[in-house]
Parts: sequence; C-alpha cells; structure tokens
Amino acid sequence: MDFVLSELCDQVMTARAGHKPLFVMGGGSKRFYGNYRPVRPQDGHCLLDMTPYRGIVSYHPSELVVTVRAGTPLAELEAALAEHGQMLAFEPPHFAPTATVGGCVAAGLSGPRRMSAGALKDFVLGAQLLDSDGRILSFGGEVMKNVAGYDVSRLLAGSHGIFGAILEVSLKVVPKPMEELTLAVPATQAQALANFAFWRGKPLPISATSWTGEGAEGMTMVRLSGAPPALASARELIGGDVLEPDAADAWWRSLREQTHPFFTAGQPLWRLALPPTTADLDLGPTLVEWGGGQRWLSGSRDA
Repeated sequence: MDFVLSELCDQVMTARAGHKPLFVMGGGSKRFYGNYRPVRPQDGHCLLDMTPYRGIVSYHPSELVVTVRAGTPLAELEAALAEHGQMLAFEPPHFAPTATVGGCVAAGLSGPRRMSAGALKDFVLGAQLLDSDGRILSFGGEVMKNVAGYDVSRLLAGSHGIFGAILEVSLKVVPKPMEELTLAVPATQAQALANFAFWRGKPLPISATSWTGEGAEGMTMVRLSGAPPALASARELIGGDVLEPDAADAWWRSLREQTHPFFTAGQPLWRLALPPTTADLDLGPTLVEWGGGQRWLSGSRDA
C-alpha cells in the first residue's frame, strides 16, 4: 500500500478509536460551501489532509477516461488534459488555485457548460473511498455501463464527504471544441427566457447562456462551441455582437468562479434552481444561467 494512503488509513482508525471528530480537507477552496466548521485541535478535532495523496493514476486519451487521486490540484488535471486537446465537460469552478479534484467531486458543482454537457455526476465512472472504519472501498470502474442498483460512485458527487473521504475518481473527459465564440444580445429577462426556449428547440451548438440585468434593461450572452460552419449558421440565427476572445473567456470565467460584480456586491444572494421554462420572476437584480434553470437574485428579501 502507498505510504501516504497507509497514513490516511491510520489517521482514520486512530480518530475512530479515540471517538474524535474527523474533518476531511483538500485545498480548502470551497470551505464556504456546505456545513463547514473550523478545525479546533483543542476540542479534540482531527484533520484528514488529502492534499499529499495526489497524482494522475492513469490517463487514456483515446478512451476519454482519466483516473486521478483526490489531492491532485484541479488546475494540474486540466493542464494535463489540455495537452491532449481534452477537457472536463462540466467546467468545474475552482474558487482558488488550491482546488483539488476530490473537493471538486465532493462539492458537486458544475459551471456554465452544465446546461449543454451535463452535471459533474454524469461524468463520474468510478471511485475509491476511505470509510470511517479505515477501509478502502471501490465502486464503478473506467467504462460507461448500466448499473443494477445504486451507482455509489455518482452518489459521491456533491456528498460533502458524508460517505467517507474520496481517494480516487475516474472521470469521463471530452475533446475541446474546434472553435468557440460568444454573442452579446440586448434583451429583457422575458425576451431572454423566450429566446432560450426557442433555441432549445433548434440544433444549435450552444454551450452556455447567461442574462444579467434588471427590469427592462439586460444583456444575454450566448457561447457557441463546435465546428466553424455550425457556429456561422448559429450566429446568423441568434444575431448580436461577437465578443473578443479574451473578453468572452473573462466573462464565462467570472460566472464560473463567481467573481462577476453581481456576486461581489456585498448583498445577500439567493440561488434558485428552477425549470428552465419558469417565467420572468421580476424580483430585482437577477443573473440567469443554464438557459433559465439557475437564477441568482441579489438583495435582502423575505423567503
């Protein structure tokens, strides 16, 4: 057994024997998310640091599968995939350079591409888990297959470590698109939602959408990904102005990492997960993502 893995198992068994709470920690980039509690050694808390358990275990570019240890920096994995013209389809947020693959899966968060590619859980093929008894459990594998019963490896996506510490995860990856461009289309929220519904019924290479604004003022952003002829055809149908590549990348990154001014204005934020067909709510400053399926409201209000 790997020395680092052996140490992790020993820490779990020691904490269990001493009836001490054990806190699983990766890069700490998402500690704001979920039921985070600070680790206090003076209160008997134990910390299970997953960052030393890192590295890509196996990567088969031709098979579109990568198996990676939980402590591996997310940026390191994405760089390795980029060398082969591949990427993580669900566009996970980092929130900090210290973000790890294990924390990415445990948080279960997906970025702007989620509406077209699917959620993080849809790309988890298998996983290894360290349970509260110090045992190493394996689920799934490295191939897509039908599962009879619960697919535990997918349950780990968004589990926040309640089943145990994620040790390894096998992920399906996808080729990077040949070309991308982003269109800016002025619209009210109602017009944007109507456009999203119309575009969903068309074979358009839309990989992400957003709308920001308030009242009658607003701007729709539409990212197209695919072959140049498909992008040209979609651009003609959708209209709007083409953003410069650097500006487009900065826009989608600001939504993914929640660094857009909408998220940093110091106001309370409300996240609404809704059917994309839900009408304009007209509740003040709003940011709409995922074709209307995710909406952010800014400001103090009663639930």
